[in-house]
Amino acid sequence: MSGGVLLLTFVVPPLWMLDVAYTTPPGDPTADAPLAFLLAVPLACAGFHVTVQIPAGLLGAWLGRSRSTLVKFGSAVAVAGALSLLVFWSLGWNTWGSILPPWADAMVRGSIALAGYMWVMRAQPGSVPPG
Repeated sequence: MSGGVLLLTFVVPPLWMLDVAYTTPPGDPTADAPLAFLLAVPLACAGFHVTVQIPAGLLGAWLGRSRSTLVKFGSAVAVAGALSLLVFWSLGWNTWGSILPPWADAMVRGSIALAGYMWVMRAQPGSVPPG
């Protein structure tokens, strides 16, 4: 669910990804960047989903167990923020000026997808025994 929502958020690609896609000069015969972009978006989405979103959703749900959905969501977003910073830092974006735009974009898209996950995982009325 959250991976599908995350992929749908890339219908509007981030500006920093578009800048990367069109860095080759026009007329260059090796300028396959727009075609590579079609492959890079799903791969980046899948990588973010596996390395950040799934662990954040599971850990956020575990940290917020027996609490409200909003606490679970906040825990998941906090974990996702820390994990995504580690992922971007390990990819070589190690200055705040270079890491902030992709990190902020990933957090907005990831938060939307985590909200979908938390909405599906919320306790249904009557599914939790009273007490």
